[in-house]
Amino acid sequence: MDDNKTEVLSIDINHACNIFGHNDVHMKTIEKELGVDIFSQNGDMVVRGKESAVNNARKVLDTLQELSKRGNEILEQNVNYAVEMAASSEDTEKLIDIDKEIICHTVAGKPVKPKTLGQKQYVDAIKNNMVVFGMGPAGTGKTYLAMAMAITAFKNNEVERIILTRPAIEAGEKLGFLPGDLQSKVDPYLRPLYDALYQIMGADGFLKNMEKGLIEVAPLAYMRGRTLDNAYIILDEAQNTTPAQMKMFLTRIGFGSKVIVTGDASQKDLAPGQQSGLDVALRVLGKIDGIEMCKLTSRDVVRHPLVQKIVKAYEDYETRQNNRNAKRHSDR
Repeated sequence: MDDNKTEVLSIDINHACNIFGHNDVHMKTIEKELGVDIFSQNGDMVVRGKESAVNNARKVLDTLQELSKRGNEILEQNVNYAVEMAASSEDTEKLIDIDKEIICHTVAGKPVKPKTLGQKQYVDAIKNNMVVFGMGPAGTGKTYLAMAMAITAFKNNEVERIILTRPAIEAGEKLGFLPGDLQSKVDPYLRPLYDALYQIMGADGFLKNMEKGLIEVAPLAYMRGRTLDNAYIILDEAQNTTPAQMKMFLTRIGFGSKVIVTGDASQKDLAPGQQSGLDVALRVLGKIDGIEMCKLTSRDVVRHPLVQKIVKAYEDYETRQNNRNAKRHSDR
């Protein structure tokens, strides 16, 4: 039987506002999700509820306090993830270990680091493998973390250049209606890559290195016929490649290079019936040493918490649809 329990916790006054959130929003989230009551008494925090729920709340609050002491702004995403870990009996102290790893800093001085266990495994895979496939829904940091790793390697002289590419899926007649030369026509498809470069490297640093040819942002079609040595190469939106394009891209890899392929299999823009090069690559290359497949999920979404709920709702919907289709197929 899970008896009721009351526990008094000491919260450092210098970090209380950060931990509680604006209008105590973080405490309200913990109360709602874990089924506890939290209130202040004589300067201390009192947590009351079933024993297991109180124990989980203590773990979450201890973790948030430690993250705050490390200089982090406690966001709703941090609270939700810590609560979810505690509720599923995972060790919330792992969040503190994750927080220790800083990949780089943005031009504004903000540290770039993994924020979830899935992101940590993704970053570790990039460190330890020549080719990494990072799959997952929007907001999981697939591209941003890959960019941060690439820029860090470039600054540390581990590679001579960075090459960023995306398939321009609408290439053809639609591009003809856009003004300007070919580069101007494909730039809109590459804008998310530019945005990440500006944020981490700064506009001046990016433009200077781009002019020297040390950073290249180009549509996937530009990769044909090249061999890419001593480079950090990122293929973004890989779910929109064809099998032939993916094979062409992967066979460009030269000596001293590292390749990150990112994609979201649930957001294909290919023509109906067209097979995705990402899907084929995952089936063909899964057992090759030096190639790592990382699957991020809705738990790893680090955008607004509503995005996480949207992604989770779509995941559940697609699972139900797949189960229905499988049942229909088996009943035939």
